[in-house]
Amino acid sequence: MAEVYYVGVDVGSAGVRAALVTRAGLVVSTAEETISIWEPQSDHYVQSSTEIWEKCCTVVKNLRESCWNKAAHFFDLPDFLSWKATGSLTRSLCTLVCKWTYCPPDGWDAGFWTNIGLEELLENNFSKIGSATCSPGSPLGDGLTQDAAAELNLEPGTAVGASLIDAHAGGLGVIGADVKGFQLPCEDQPLTSRMAMICGTSTCHMAISKQPLFVPGVWGPCLSAMVPGMWLNEGGQSATGRLIDHMVKGHAAYTQLQQQAQQRSNIFSYLNNHLSSMATSNSVDLLGSSLHVWPDFHGNRSPLADPTLKGMVIGLPLSQTLDDLALLYLATIQSLALGTLQILEAMKEAGHDIRTLFLCGGLSKNALFVQINANATGLPVVLPDQTEAVLIGAAVLGACASQDYSTVQEAMERMAKVGKVVQPDFNFYERKYKVFLRLFAHQREYQALMNQRRHGWWEAAELELTLSVS
Repeated sequence: MAEVYYVGVDVGSAGVRAALVTRAGLVVSTAEETISIWEPQSDHYVQSSTEIWEKCCTVVKNLRESCWNKAAHFFDLPDFLSWKATGSLTRSLCTLVCKWTYCPPDGWDAGFWTNIGLEELLENNFSKIGSATCSPGSPLGDGLTQDAAAELNLEPGTAVGASLIDAHAGGLGVIGADVKGFQLPCEDQPLTSRMAMICGTSTCHMAISKQPLFVPGVWGPCLSAMVPGMWLNEGGQSATGRLIDHMVKGHAAYTQLQQQAQQRSNIFSYLNNHLSSMATSNSVDLLGSSLHVWPDFHGNRSPLADPTLKGMVIGLPLSQTLDDLALLYLATIQSLALGTLQILEAMKEAGHDIRTLFLCGGLSKNALFVQINANATGLPVVLPDQTEAVLIGAAVLGACASQDYSTVQEAMERMAKVGKVVQPDFNFYERKYKVFLRLFAHQREYQALMNQRRHGWWEAAELELTLSVS
């Protein structure tokens, strides 16, 4: 079996290093390049991001020239696992299209690899990175090899389906469920009327279409990247569950919350119940009327595609009680739901007609998160019968590969089940969404003001320098 190598690249303050590493963690070869540093004024240092990228390319090419011909193939992890299981070099369109710049039906863009100095990958019809491709769920090779079957304690020849990225498998595990009898607006409508949300540390928003739709700030369209023959658009929020944890655990009342929740339930169930008690006869949603969050603490992935954006909180009091923590938790969830509404509106403007949300992942187990997403978007939310939707999606691939089902669509309809439907029950978010959008506009305005002032300072400094020299 051909040896597999990995490349590690380290960009430091003074240079770029790269190493060729074996599967066992042994360094085979290293390369290094220095990075230029300029000092335009005292204690002010500047580097070139363009040069840094060039140095990254140089060290990787140097590794290739010294060692990089020993590498027979390059795989994304899902395709590597498929190869280990079957010996097949056929790549899944999911990984190649979403991560490797492959564009069916045209295939690889030779100019791209040449421009970045990896023209060697063009050899033998791109055999090192994949000359044969297939849709997810297609049978690979002759199934499990003898060695793989022995290691997995399964029968040789057991069918193996072409793989999916984990979030895409989650989408496959929920989006195709049979919804007859649940009075949903997507009933008797094509799959294109549904959007899957895989909600965990971050959130992926998966929508499919029969024809390619280009949505600004949303990845895609990618052909056969999730459902064979359909185009995928993938929106996303970089931090959702992670942001909720950050807001809750960073609050001064978090220790008190832990003590209270220990006696009754987990912290989020406790917070949900605490908010219900605070709301008395009113809706919990109304408690967020005067506290507003812009959730891009880790930049915005969709639909603004701006990694420089920061989080914002408007309406904080001086107190830091458990009630204050609960309200901040609520406002954070509301902001994430409004972020999803913003993604939905961008998709709708590009031609999508989404009528129902299908949620899975850790956050889908949080009843308040689910209800607020329904309320904020005005769409019903479908929760799966089985909580492990990603694993159901992966099993769908095996069911198709074994030819027990003729298509992925048929397998999804039979294997994905509706567990619960959550309907929107409170119309509150029209005004709060207007505030949400203004938070973004204000952040842009503040950035512009500060940049203008900084540029003005530079101009003044340059003028003073000119006068001094004169």
